[in-house]
Amino acid sequence: MDLFAFKSLLFLLSFLGCCSGVDILPEGPVDVVLGKNVTLKTLLVKPTYAFLLWSFNDGTDAVNVATVSPAGTKVSEAKYQGRVMVNSTNGFLTLGSVKSEDSGDYALNMITSDGTTQTGNIELRVLEPVSAVAIKSDLPEVVEHNSTVVLTCSAKGSFLKFTWLKGTVPIKIDDKRLTVKEEELSTQLTIRDVVRTDLDGPIFCMAANKLETNKSAPFKLPVHFGPENVAITPAKPPEFYQAGSNVNLTCAASSSPPATFAWYHNKKEIKATGPVLSLKEIEKQGLGKVAEQYTCTATNAKTKRVIASPGVTFAVIDPITGVKISAPAGPFIAGNSSANFTCKAASGTVKTKVWMKDGKPLVASSRVVFSSDMSSVMINPLQKEDNGEFTCQLSNQVTTSKASHKMMVNYGPEPVTVKGEDAVEVNEPVSLTCAAASMPPANFTWKFNGTVTPVKTAQYIIEKAVYKNTGTYTCEAYNPVTKKTTKFTHTLAVKEEGALDEGLSDGAIAGIVIGVLVALGAAIALIMYCRQKVPVQSPY
Repeated sequence: MDLFAFKSLLFLLSFLGCCSGVDILPEGPVDVVLGKNVTLKTLLVKPTYAFLLWSFNDGTDAVNVATVSPAGTKVSEAKYQGRVMVNSTNGFLTLGSVKSEDSGDYALNMITSDGTTQTGNIELRVLEPVSAVAIKSDLPEVVEHNSTVVLTCSAKGSFLKFTWLKGTVPIKIDDKRLTVKEEELSTQLTIRDVVRTDLDGPIFCMAANKLETNKSAPFKLPVHFGPENVAITPAKPPEFYQAGSNVNLTCAASSSPPATFAWYHNKKEIKATGPVLSLKEIEKQGLGKVAEQYTCTATNAKTKRVIASPGVTFAVIDPITGVKISAPAGPFIAGNSSANFTCKAASGTVKTKVWMKDGKPLVASSRVVFSSDMSSVMINPLQKEDNGEFTCQLSNQVTTSKASHKMMVNYGPEPVTVKGEDAVEVNEPVSLTCAAASMPPANFTWKFNGTVTPVKTAQYIIEKAVYKNTGTYTCEAYNPVTKKTTKFTHTLAVKEEGALDEGLSDGAIAGIVIGVLVALGAAIALIMYCRQKVPVQSPY
């Protein structure tokens, strides 16, 4: 029907009166996304009617959308042609490819054959799709504790609600440090006194209405902080470092952007940049000879903060090298000679000096006297016990170095001893051994009955003794360095065969005595036994 006829019908319905349409249409509104299809449902269940009239009112004028009668469905408006369909069984109105101008109030009038009319109204809202969700900041970067930043999230769409997220977790708005201001198509998140954790995860803005949800791209904003936790490694260095060692001091700090570093010696800046200060650089600048303090500072170009580290203290000590012992050349004779040992190092500062002999501490005595600085030791007089290895050990806080000297003290020969047989029988062997402590080892000479023999060794051997070997054997020990000679005389007797038999040995005699005693005891016991068994006749 045309517009005039439709309006006339509406006037007629109002003149005739109508019933409430509460039970015809459900409560609205009904939302649909622009360009989608929507169905306006009714509450009718197999209704009996003469006409069903769907109309639209955009707030300024009412137009007929579709009329349903036994003759069929008629769509009069050109803008609804091909877009509108009405289910004649329940009165559902389907509107396809909705447009923005389809938003408004829709009315349904059901007219029965007796003229009774029921009317209902429902609102349709055509929503613009949620899109173009984006975050912008009023600052390109922020400084922790100093900055206030405003993040603005804007979007396109209808009836939008916004949510701020850090990662997947909603940001808690405390309305003090963090506040939100909502507008129709945007929202503002204000963060006062920014801390790094406010923006350490990607920030998202989510825009949504009843039908759609869209989320912004992840947003990140640099938060400059620090420096803090400025410290030198090692924090507790040893009291002394050896000069030339591959040792570095490293300065570190938590900072964004990364801090720059400067180094100080006793609070005075030194020529060194970067986070690493090497021991070689310290020595190169003539520092480290005494225990003094080193610190570093970290500077953040964005926050403008400069923070100093705790100090570390140490000294650099040269290692001890080239240790040598000076000693007289000798020769040394026990009891007549003395020796002075001097110990020196080619380089390095010596802290302690220790003298040892054969790996054990050398102890001062009436013969052993150390200089006041322990750099030398005098032994006077030398004795044979002074033979061995003397060691000088020089130490400081970083090194220990030593040198050794072999000492030879000539002595002796000391009293001679001769071991061997005093008496032998004819044809028995004889072995006499001469010994005398001496350094260097003594030369031996044997004399028989005062006459020098050709034997020049420590042993005098006679393979088969004869009677003429009886006599005195004198061993003389001579030291070619000390020029001393000592001797010992041994007497040997050669006897006929059997002359040296000594009869029964003490053990054999003891065995015989014991056997006799045992036999005597057994005899006495036997006699006593027999007297007890045989009765003795009385003489009376």
